[in-house]
Amino acid sequence: MAVQGFGNAGSIGAKLFSHELGAKVVAVSDIHGGVYKKEGLDIPKLMEHKAKTGSVKDFPGAKNITNEELLALDVDILVPAALENQITEKNAGNVKAKLVVEEANGPTTPKADEILHRNGVMLVPDILANAGGVTVSYFEWVQDIQSFSGSLEEVNKKLEDVMTRAYNDILPISKKDNLDMRTAAYVYAIKKVVDAHLARGLWP
Repeated sequence: MAVQGFGNAGSIGAKLFSHELGAKVVAVSDIHGGVYKKEGLDIPKLMEHKAKTGSVKDFPGAKNITNEELLALDVDILVPAALENQITEKNAGNVKAKLVVEEANGPTTPKADEILHRNGVMLVPDILANAGGVTVSYFEWVQDIQSFSGSLEEVNKKLEDVMTRAYNDILPISKKDNLDMRTAAYVYAIKKVVDAHLARGLWP
């Protein structure tokens, strides 16, 4: 997998993917450039390198690459975790990843969405993929109201349940109507609002 952006979201995401899910992170980039290593990068050491130098560039044993080169790498998973509008209609056709997981907000433009979907690239949109932070903020709000705190394990389990359920609710809509996952998520969200209005009664 390749991760564009190595701030809080990108670095922690890369660490979780590699250490907990066993993914091989072959490329990472930040605002100054990127690094690539076919055998896989040592993420904890790369984090130390960035803390010392201010960038992932020139990491020992890795090749320096550009952000554009990173987006076009032949990887299974691409994680845009930097800025918005990184995958556009100009470079979406170069994306070789089978799965794009948006950790950044709005890294893919609408036209690029269409191109990726047409090319058979599965894209998990930001409103689904990076909703964990605000979900846990909700858990904290509920705990504060109840004057109750849960353990890290309990919070992580609740978070996993919410995120997994949302994905499993949206995926069938995408498959049934041949929609990209972002559009399917909007369809699902709008239907929930409509259902709530019908259940409560439509007021003037």
